Amino acid sequence: MTDRYSQRTHQDRLHRLDRVAGLLDTRFRVPVLGIRFGWDSVVGLVPGLGDLITVVPGAWMIYEAAKLGVRRRTLARMAMNTGVDFVVGGVPVLGDAFDLFFKSHRRNMALVRAELNRPDGMKARENYRGRLPGGQRA
Repeated sequence: MTDRYSQRTHQDRLHRLDRVAGLLDTRFRVPVLGIRFGWDSVVGLVPGLGDLITVVPGAWMIYEAAKLGVRRRTLARMAMNTGVDFVVGGVPVLGDAFDLFFKSHRRNMALVRAELNRPDGMKARENYRGRLPGGQRA
Protein backbone atom coordinates (compact mmCIF):
# COMPACT_ATOMS: atom_id res chain seq x y z
CA MET A 1 0.00 0.00 0.00
CA THR A 2 1.50 3.34 -1.02
CA ASP A 3 1.29 6.50 1.00
CA ARG A 4 -1.15 8.86 -0.72
CA TYR A 5 1.02 11.82 0.28
CA SER A 6 4.09 10.42 -1.46
CA GLN A 7 2.14 10.29 -4.73
CA ARG A 8 1.21 13.95 -4.60
CA THR A 9 3.54 16.24 -6.54
CA HIS A 10 5.23 19.25 -5.00
CA GLN A 11 3.04 21.59 -7.02
CA ASP A 12 -0.12 19.87 -5.78
CA ARG A 13 1.07 20.17 -2.19
CA LEU A 14 2.02 23.82 -2.60
CA HIS A 15 -1.33 24.59 -4.23
CA ARG A 16 -3.18 22.91 -1.36
CA LEU A 17 -1.09 24.74 1.25
CA ASP A 18 -1.67 28.05 -0.55
CA ARG A 19 -5.40 27.40 -0.66
CA VAL A 20 -5.57 26.65 3.07
CA ALA A 21 -3.43 29.71 3.88
CA GLY A 22 -5.74 31.85 1.75
CA LEU A 23 -8.88 30.52 3.43
CA LEU A 24 -7.42 31.14 6.86
CA ASP A 25 -5.85 34.56 6.28
CA THR A 26 -7.28 36.34 3.22
CA ARG A 27 -10.60 34.73 2.25
CA PHE A 28 -12.77 37.83 2.80
CA ARG A 29 -12.31 41.55 2.13
CA VAL A 30 -13.84 44.57 3.82
CA PRO A 31 -15.06 46.51 0.74
CA VAL A 32 -14.45 50.11 1.77
CA LEU A 33 -11.22 49.56 3.71
CA GLY A 34 -9.75 46.81 1.53
CA ILE A 35 -8.62 44.87 4.60
CA ARG A 36 -8.42 41.16 3.92
CA PHE A 37 -9.15 38.58 6.60
CA GLY A 38 -9.91 34.91 6.74
CA TRP A 39 -11.39 32.17 8.85
CA ASP A 40 -8.52 32.50 11.33
CA SER A 41 -9.82 35.96 12.28
CA VAL A 42 -13.47 34.89 12.28
CA VAL A 43 -12.99 31.72 14.35
CA GLY A 44 -10.55 33.61 16.59
CA LEU A 45 -13.47 35.71 17.84
CA VAL A 46 -14.59 32.71 19.91
CA PRO A 47 -12.75 33.19 23.21
CA GLY A 48 -10.18 30.50 23.96
CA LEU A 49 -11.41 27.87 21.57
CA GLY A 50 -11.10 29.89 18.35
CA ASP A 51 -7.33 30.25 18.36
CA LEU A 52 -6.88 26.67 19.50
CA ILE A 53 -8.84 25.49 16.46
CA THR A 54 -6.68 27.47 14.02
CA VAL A 55 -3.47 25.97 15.43
CA VAL A 56 -4.44 22.63 13.85
CA PRO A 57 -4.14 23.77 10.20
CA GLY A 58 -0.99 25.69 11.14
CA ALA A 59 0.56 22.51 12.52
CA TRP A 60 -0.54 20.62 9.41
CA MET A 61 1.18 23.22 7.22
CA ILE A 62 4.41 22.72 9.18
CA TYR A 63 4.08 18.94 8.80
CA GLU A 64 3.55 19.27 5.04
CA ALA A 65 6.52 21.64 4.76
CA ALA A 66 8.67 19.03 6.49
CA LYS A 67 7.52 16.46 3.97
CA LEU A 68 8.50 18.84 1.17
CA GLY A 69 12.05 18.90 2.52
CA VAL A 70 12.04 22.33 4.18
CA ARG A 71 15.00 22.81 6.53
CA ARG A 72 14.50 22.57 10.29
CA ARG A 73 15.46 26.22 10.72
CA THR A 74 12.57 27.27 8.50
CA LEU A 75 10.22 24.81 10.21
CA ALA A 76 11.17 26.42 13.54
CA ARG A 77 10.34 29.87 12.14
CA MET A 78 7.01 28.54 10.92
CA ALA A 79 6.30 27.09 14.36
CA MET A 80 7.19 30.43 15.93
CA ASN A 81 4.75 32.26 13.60
CA THR A 82 2.01 29.78 14.49
CA GLY A 83 2.82 30.06 18.20
CA VAL A 84 2.78 33.87 18.16
CA ASP A 85 -0.55 33.80 16.34
CA PHE A 86 -1.93 31.42 18.97
CA VAL A 87 -0.60 33.26 22.04
CA VAL A 88 -1.29 36.84 20.98
CA GLY A 89 -4.52 35.84 19.24
CA GLY A 90 -5.81 34.51 22.57
CA VAL A 91 -5.75 37.99 24.14
CA PRO A 92 -9.28 39.42 24.01
CA VAL A 93 -9.78 42.32 21.55
CA LEU A 94 -6.03 42.96 21.02
CA GLY A 95 -5.61 39.41 19.71
CA ASP A 96 -8.51 39.80 17.30
CA ALA A 97 -6.97 42.99 15.87
CA PHE A 98 -3.58 41.25 15.72
CA ASP A 99 -5.09 38.36 13.72
CA LEU A 100 -6.25 40.82 11.04
CA PHE A 101 -2.72 41.96 10.29
CA PHE A 102 -0.25 39.20 11.27
CA LYS A 103 -1.50 36.46 8.88
CA SER A 104 0.72 33.65 10.15
CA HIS A 105 -0.38 31.14 7.51
CA ARG A 106 0.56 33.46 4.64
CA ARG A 107 3.88 34.19 6.35
CA ASN A 108 4.52 30.47 6.62
CA MET A 109 3.76 29.93 2.95
CA ALA A 110 6.20 32.71 2.04
CA LEU A 111 8.83 30.90 4.12
CA VAL A 112 8.10 27.58 2.37
CA ARG A 113 8.30 29.16 -1.08
CA ALA A 114 11.51 31.02 -0.25
CA GLU A 115 13.01 27.80 1.06
CA LEU A 116 12.07 25.76 -1.99
CA ASN A 117 13.32 28.51 -4.33
CA ARG A 118 16.78 28.57 -2.75
CA PRO A 119 19.50 27.24 -5.05
CA ASP A 120 20.26 24.45 -2.58
CA GLY A 121 16.51 24.00 -1.97
CA MET A 122 16.49 22.12 -5.27
CA LYS A 123 18.50 19.41 -3.53
CA ALA A 124 15.66 18.91 -1.02
CA ARG A 125 13.11 18.62 -3.83
CA GLU A 126 15.25 16.14 -5.78
CA ASN A 127 15.96 13.99 -2.71
CA TYR A 128 12.33 13.89 -1.57
CA ARG A 129 11.28 10.29 -1.04
CA GLY A 130 8.35 10.77 1.33
CA ARG A 131 10.68 11.05 4.33
CA LEU A 132 10.74 13.53 7.15
CA PRO A 133 14.00 15.09 8.35
CA GLY A 134 15.96 12.46 10.24
CA GLY A 135 14.92 9.67 7.88
CA GLN A 136 11.51 8.97 9.45
CA ARG A 137 8.91 7.69 7.03
CA ALA A 138 6.14 10.19 6.21
